[in-house]
Amino acid sequence: MKRPDLSVLMPVKRKLKPARTNAAQKIQPLFSSTQGKESLDIRPFLDLSNEAYIAINDLGQILYTNQSFRTITGYSEKDLETLHFMEIFSREDRPYIRAGVQAFDTESKTKQNPVTDFEARIITKNGKTCQMEWRQQLCGNLLYCAGRNITSIRAQEKELTRREKQLSQAENIGRMGHWNWIIGEQTMEWSDEIYRIFGVEKGSFEPTFETMNAMVARADIARVNQAFHRALIEENDYDMEFCIRRPDDETRFIRCEGRCARDESGEVIALYGIMQDMTERMLYESDLKKAKDAAERAYAAKTQFLANMSHELRTPLNAIIGFSEMIQQQLLGPVGTEKYLEYVGGIRESGQHLLDLISDILDMSKIEAGKYELDLEEISPDKIIKLALHMMEGRAHESGVKINLDCAPGENLKVIADRRAFLQILLNVLSNAVKFTSDNGQVNIACLERKDYITIKISDNGIGIPANKLAAITRPFEQVSSSYAREHEGTGLGLAITKELIEMHGGTLFVESHVGIGTTVTIRLPRNAHKAK
Repeated sequence: MKRPDLSVLMPVKRKLKPARTNAAQKIQPLFSSTQGKESLDIRPFLDLSNEAYIAINDLGQILYTNQSFRTITGYSEKDLETLHFMEIFSREDRPYIRAGVQAFDTESKTKQNPVTDFEARIITKNGKTCQMEWRQQLCGNLLYCAGRNITSIRAQEKELTRREKQLSQAENIGRMGHWNWIIGEQTMEWSDEIYRIFGVEKGSFEPTFETMNAMVARADIARVNQAFHRALIEENDYDMEFCIRRPDDETRFIRCEGRCARDESGEVIALYGIMQDMTERMLYESDLKKAKDAAERAYAAKTQFLANMSHELRTPLNAIIGFSEMIQQQLLGPVGTEKYLEYVGGIRESGQHLLDLISDILDMSKIEAGKYELDLEEISPDKIIKLALHMMEGRAHESGVKINLDCAPGENLKVIADRRAFLQILLNVLSNAVKFTSDNGQVNIACLERKDYITIKISDNGIGIPANKLAAITRPFEQVSSSYAREHEGTGLGLAITKELIEMHGGTLFVESHVGIGTTVTIRLPRNAHKAK
């Protein structure tokens, strides 16, 4: 068997122009046909095509190219006269061409060999790579090739693959998959993530309403089917949550959201949407609700316990304070030893301090339980401010702190508020100001009158509060630091109660402080607490 000359497989340099002239004469009849006296040249048709056409001989000479080939490659007809056929292809893809040529049987020069398809990149004149899809056929000693430029198609396919991968990764991270059901079809289209959510294999599981319902919890089947049916009938979007039992007996909570797809006439032709695995969120919310309920029960029990204990402790403390005062004043006769009077004074002071703490706890418990009621009446802020200053004078004098009334509101100013709560607000803030101000320090108080409200500012030049602790000082039982708690007695309820009482009046509390410089507490109260409620 005689084999063809396969020198076409090896790129060689040779003087091709004379051979090309003979080859051109040889190929000329293939591009024309004669009917009667008229001759038809088909080369203009080939030039009109968007596909690239090329014809070569067994020596690798390029005998013919159409206009599309020259446009794609950038070569002119003169450039192609000395260019070997293999040189236009990428080195990595030449084996594909070599294997295709070797497969042709050229035993008969007149026999048409099979058409083969392959992809091979060509190198353009300016060095760029162009992806081409080829069909070739060997007829006699000539090889005919038709190529289609698929560079943009491959780029789009690559981009599509990249985006599909990104979507798959995003769905995997979000535990969310997409689905589609064309009305009338038996099966649904699921993304890979939905198969993972349902715990089934893509190749062995057929997603239909029947197979899906087989995994849906019995209590949710009717609701799931109703949602799909209503979407078709009412043509509305929908969302729902249901529970499934996977083949591995694991329970999963699914959120499904669906939309209607319509045709050009507005008819619903399909349903599509997403399914998301909400199991971890549902379990977390369930645990969180249990923890919240337990915390609320514990908090309520604590509040009730504190309220009960406060009432129980108040009665004996009042007796201790009362009897110690009688002994200290020697109402029933003189005390024999002078030292006993000193001890009795200590008992009275300790009892009074403990009673103040218990009163704070009882007030906080009432506020938290919603049982603290304001007794609103017309009061004079001027008188209550002066009363508070008088009540704090003794403690301020003992601490070496001076209290100054910078701006008095005047006796004509009247507001609607709770008298006891108003006084307690002032005493709590003043008490803190005196407590945290060192010897020879000062506490200033000013009351400013506005149209609809009054503003009371109480400032000191005490130790101040760190900026990161300001948000915590108005929370119950919060103190700035353990060192302060040891140096200054208290429950940490003073400002918490103060804030609650101010807000019950419809007012606001603002604290500004700098460590080592001092603290300013601004109290803003409406003129009429009835209107503020």
